[in-house]
Amino acid sequence: MMPDSAFNPFALRGKTLLITGSSAGIGKGIAFACSQMGANVILTGRNEGRLNEVYGRLWGDGHHVAVADLTVESDLQRLVVSLPPLDGVVFCAGIGQRQLCKFITASDVDSVMDVNFKSHVLLQAELLRAKKVKNSASMVYIASRAASSPSIGNAIYSASKGAIISYAKCLSLELASRKIRVNCICPAMVWTDLILKGGLTKDDLEKAQLQYPLKRYGTPEDVANLAIYLLSDASSWMTGTCVDLTGGGE
Repeated sequence: MMPDSAFNPFALRGKTLLITGSSAGIGKGIAFACSQMGANVILTGRNEGRLNEVYGRLWGDGHHVAVADLTVESDLQRLVVSLPPLDGVVFCAGIGQRQLCKFITASDVDSVMDVNFKSHVLLQAELLRAKKVKNSASMVYIASRAASSPSIGNAIYSASKGAIISYAKCLSLELASRKIRVNCICPAMVWTDLILKGGLTKDDLEKAQLQYPLKRYGTPEDVANLAIYLLSDASSWMTGTCVDLTGGGE
């Protein structure tokens, strides 16, 4: 018997996906890749201009832009009300902030945790209460290797990513009866604006990436390819996991 030339377990055709933080960086890369795989992509973030720029470069039709600040309760609720039933959600919105532990203030903790942890938790809860997530859907959280790979000045960011990993593992158990899968991606260093604002020069970063066994940092496209797998039916027996994506680095 000849193989079916149309068989593609990674295809996203007909799936409607919400991608937070999709105006830049990893979120933007995931949005592009998912549109190429046939998904209907809903972009959300705070910057309308950048979201519209991403929207204009997506493949195919059926995409939408929904401007929202997920740390603002009214924005979050308005977003959820506007959404159709979803086949997948990628929680990618995030910020970084470096501060030595002895100088951390309450506002430092709030500013990072509100975006990297609290907004994702509250969005997920609101989506479920509003019955916006289909059975057999997939939720993907973009965490970070920073959760288990400490570095000086990165304590709050690392803690926020560790919190989301723990949360996602619990959520996967609660949603298993509906065949909704919940997984995390934990990238190491990825070339985005986030690392370029971390205090090191591009020259420093280009030298540092040579310490990785594969001799380079990741790209948003590298993360997007793994996200496609987790959003697709190819990963239908995968939930509660945290996948490291590190170029061989620790």
